[in-house]
Amino acid sequence: MRPSLHPPFVIANWKMNGCLRDNRALLAGIKPQGFRPSSMTVVICPPFVYLPQLVQLLDGSGMVLGAQDLSDQSQGAYTGEVSAAMLADCGCSYVIVGHSERRIVYGEDDDAIRRKLSLACEAGLCPILCVGETGAQRRAGQARQAVTAQLGVLEAIAGAPCLIAYEPVWAIGAGRACAPEQVAEMHCFIRQRSASLDQKKPIVLYGGSVKPSNVKALFALAEVDGGLIGGASLQADDFLAICKAAQGRI
Repeated sequence: MRPSLHPPFVIANWKMNGCLRDNRALLAGIKPQGFRPSSMTVVICPPFVYLPQLVQLLDGSGMVLGAQDLSDQSQGAYTGEVSAAMLADCGCSYVIVGHSERRIVYGEDDDAIRRKLSLACEAGLCPILCVGETGAQRRAGQARQAVTAQLGVLEAIAGAPCLIAYEPVWAIGAGRACAPEQVAEMHCFIRQRSASLDQKKPIVLYGGSVKPSNVKALFALAEVDGGLIGGASLQADDFLAICKAAQGRI
């Protein structure tokens, strides 16, 4: 396995799943099982209400805490919203921004995502910006155009640290990932585009049905710096296999 230019990232996005008992069992199944968090960055992103519990469960584990979203406002009369400063205050180091489910289901546009990126950076959080095309856009040959438009929000943070997660919308939750050659091509393109937008050393993760059966092939690609993991992060054995695959590329 080739050496990495930097330790890989493995980001767990639990989405709207979990409960106090199951969270405890899942973390207990992950923590003692032999992968070295010091050899990579492992981030756990639970639902907002479980952030305080995860602060305790992750203590001493070497894994760090992230959030799945944040408000595009800093404070005030925005019922139900959670600000970047609140996330930092709760112990978060990372936050997912612009996930396709936020864009499609909740109608988030680039203006909102741009504000979220800025507020995350101002609060000392490292954003994980999600980009990716729909199936219709890929079939129409518009994948690069779609991703280029989404990457444009990086201009708002002027070179501040930011991870970029390529998540082809058509692959998320579908049980199939991009073919390795498709992933390599798009990651190379994203790296070039984001570098032109003042991201000095772009870190590009892959997300979209990453699972134990395909993770070795994906993580073997020179263009892939780690993964944003959805459903597989909810199963201790699957998530461990993914973390060990990331560790194996060092």
